Amino acid sequence: MAPTETEVQLLAPDFMAKLDQLELVSRKIFAGKMRGERRSKRRGESVEFADYRNYVPGDDLRFLDWNILARLDKLFLKLFLEEEDLHVSIILDASKSMDYGEPNKGLYSRRVAAAIAYIGLVNHDRVSVYPYADGLIGEMAGARGRSVVRRLLDFLANIEYAPASNLTLACKQYAIRHPQRGIVLVMGDFLDKGGYETGLKYLLGRDLDIYVIQILSPQEIDPPVTGDLQLQDVEDDDVAEVTVSRALLNRYKHNLQAYCEGLKEYCARRGISYLFTSTEVAFDQMVLNYLRRRGLLR
Repeated sequence: MAPTETEVQLLAPDFMAKLDQLELVSRKIFAGKMRGERRSKRRGESVEFADYRNYVPGDDLRFLDWNILARLDKLFLKLFLEEEDLHVSIILDASKSMDYGEPNKGLYSRRVAAAIAYIGLVNHDRVSVYPYADGLIGEMAGARGRSVVRRLLDFLANIEYAPASNLTLACKQYAIRHPQRGIVLVMGDFLDKGGYETGLKYLLGRDLDIYVIQILSPQEIDPPVTGDLQLQDVEDDDVAEVTVSRALLNRYKHNLQAYCEGLKEYCARRGISYLFTSTEVAFDQMVLNYLRRRGLLR
């Protein structure tokens, strides 16, 4: 079935072919293991035998080795190797402030989310996507396999922007709903009036492999405005009348840079991988080059 126009807008078929060659890597969960080695010993979960251990009351009798029992009159339980699931979650800012910029921040972030989710799905990882505004506003949780790629792209394409941003509540809700260890990516502009510290602390408490991707538009980094203006906050409709002078623009840029540096330093001190990007950076370069350098992809 041919991809729809909306799906191509997120991930073009030729780009998906490049993503097929990649996989997601966790620095914490499977440290030191190569592709195909995310395995653990569990009772009777596959056909690949691993080891024995002594039977203890309460074990499943189906996995007793009856041959050993007949020969030695001792109870031993068979253990098998099982592939461990890698859980990959994307917490995606869908507040109205993301529907801004040229190129648009919201579309850019959804394309990044789509690429990461696609890589996870085709490698049979467990993929979950949680858009948020004033808390989580939807979810597609526990998806796995190439067969659900179209459903995931449709889910991302149909997320509607909501008025306010509350990263703290979103991360708290995520931590409650999703107790599994794994990779979690938080994507957005992080221009949240409630700050980012408390929200990220909820994730840190879960011993997750955390990536923060801050996305801003060129117009936010270097505003092309001067003169007397009335500015309105797109999320809460606050209005401010300002005269934009060169000195004010310079102060704005300095404050924005300091804010982004503060987020970067906060992440670095806590073992969180931080990546800043402008939507001016080519999307394919962002995914194929920058995320590989950060160790998320290989």
